[in-house]
Amino acid sequence: MEEKMNEKVIASDLLKNINAPNDIKKLPAEDYGKLAKEIREFLISNISVTGGHLAPNLGVVELTMALHLSLNLPEDKLVWDVGHQAYTHKILTGRKEGFSKLRTYEGLSGFPKMCESDCDAFDTGHSSTSISAALGLAKARDLQKKNYNVVAVIGDGALSGGMAFEALNNAARLKSNMIIILNDNNMSINENVGGMATYLGKIRTSVKYNGFKDGLEKALSNLPKGKAVIDRLRRSKDSIKRLFIPGMLFEDMGLTYIGPIDGHNIDQLLSAISSAKHMNEAVIIHVITKKGKGYRLAEKNPAKYHGIDPFVVETGEVMKKSTVSYTDKFVNTLVSLAEKDEKIVAITAAMPSGTGLIKFAKKYPKRFFDVGIAEEHAVTFAAGLAVGGMKPVVAIYSTFLQRAYDQMIHDVCINSLPVVFAVDRAGIVGSDGETHQGIFDISYMLTIPNMTVMAPKNGWELEEMLKFAIDYNGPVAIRYPRGKVYTDLTEFQAPIEYGKSELLYNERDILLLAYGNMVRVANDVRKNLKEQGYSVSLVNVRFVAPFDENLLKELLPTHKFVVTLEENINSGGFGQKIAGFLCKNNYNDNRYIQISLPDEYIPQGDPDLLRRKYGIDTQTVVQKIISEVGSQT
Repeated sequence: MEEKMNEKVIASDLLKNINAPNDIKKLPAEDYGKLAKEIREFLISNISVTGGHLAPNLGVVELTMALHLSLNLPEDKLVWDVGHQAYTHKILTGRKEGFSKLRTYEGLSGFPKMCESDCDAFDTGHSSTSISAALGLAKARDLQKKNYNVVAVIGDGALSGGMAFEALNNAARLKSNMIIILNDNNMSINENVGGMATYLGKIRTSVKYNGFKDGLEKALSNLPKGKAVIDRLRRSKDSIKRLFIPGMLFEDMGLTYIGPIDGHNIDQLLSAISSAKHMNEAVIIHVITKKGKGYRLAEKNPAKYHGIDPFVVETGEVMKKSTVSYTDKFVNTLVSLAEKDEKIVAITAAMPSGTGLIKFAKKYPKRFFDVGIAEEHAVTFAAGLAVGGMKPVVAIYSTFLQRAYDQMIHDVCINSLPVVFAVDRAGIVGSDGETHQGIFDISYMLTIPNMTVMAPKNGWELEEMLKFAIDYNGPVAIRYPRGKVYTDLTEFQAPIEYGKSELLYNERDILLLAYGNMVRVANDVRKNLKEQGYSVSLVNVRFVAPFDENLLKELLPTHKFVVTLEENINSGGFGQKIAGFLCKNNYNDNRYIQISLPDEYIPQGDPDLLRRKYGIDTQTVVQKIISEVGSQT
């Protein structure tokens, strides 16, 4: 099915001639609309097979075409914020053949990659970084006296991030050209929130301003010295815009503003970009687009089709069978607890669907806070709520929580405030690649005094840990993986006690210490080793910080080999913490074996494939232990 759909679209009249950067410029203007239609058919056809970010890419087809018609890639530099909307850019730069392996191991990335193409000016994956990176490229260009265009494309959702405002503030000082495309679809993953969303909404509806402006400029252009008056009006802080648009935030910051314009009208886009290229300053082009355009189901429900698994094009039905996930278990437990405790509040940073909190929001809207793409603010906001007597639960993906490291230290943990961090997508997450793997959180959280770090072995334990964390008077992080809840080992249900591990099997010789989803692997490793005659004990660590020193001291005399298993990088992880403990306490007769991810960025790919490649799957762990211990005779 995949080959047939790809063959059909790639062989289409226009798209088959787009095989290299700038090939689009060979097309006559009357074919632009047809090419846009073919690109959308290509995207829907391919993403329905591989999965991927559908709705964001359908919304920027014409915008991307206009940029490629206006720029000369790779000489000009185009920086995509987040980058999940760069599929059309990849098609237009000769990478359409790679879409059959989109987001697979060693396949085409779902994000811009400089190693993949010279036309990708900057690697992205997280939000609100594009303006900073583009500004750096522009200053590098100026300092080296080079001559190329620099363009940043940022969404209105990403503009809610503080880093974007910092960059805009700095860009206002630029005395050379840089273009910022504000792709405004009134969405991040879910609908946008906050003051910036309200402000942009007012601009979107200011049609009377645009009509008046165009009429005024047309009339003035027919008068003597009329063009000079127009230029003066455009640059004046007290221009006619103030009569119609409240605030004029961007121009008040010192940036030139063009828009809003129709992001699906290529002629308008080409005209705006052409005008912006001739200005010796930072220019914002405000473009209005429709997320999911061209696929009715995605237009109707863009959040569902933002990032989607393989689906049936005709119905939109996802092919993957629905299962109870750790995210489901988390939010169902939180909703239940909130029913009994009115002080419980929930916070997310523009991820109500991904974190599951949309369910909490529907039941307790006044106790739910979506702060936008603003992880730093989310954490300090939670700290304030805690000081005020509430019980805040902050649900953020592992990869995004690292953006709030300073706030975790400075605003929560120094004060030992009762904030619960629900660290979702911990460990290998798969197809989004290096920028989204949750493999650093243990390392950065273990550096923070007063931070309690927990990880459940299964769904029951996540529920119990959340109950414990809500009642604990201090900061607690609970990390849990993406995907299906592990349902084995339910016969082990020792109560959660602060800093106490759970001894699952007590034998001798080999001691396995595992936490979170690696308890499942450790349990399988133990079964395998037992079948080969080894004596093996297994501890469900539960508390990564503080870890259970007393239990370890009790077990070490009868276990020569100590094995730690974790889905986190080596440096700063739990394994190194145990190694340090053994060294510090002179356990010189015990041999230590560390199972962890290497200190590398883990690429995209199926999670099980990646676990095998990086040596944290059952078979590889068994082989490593046997090679260290020796055969059992």
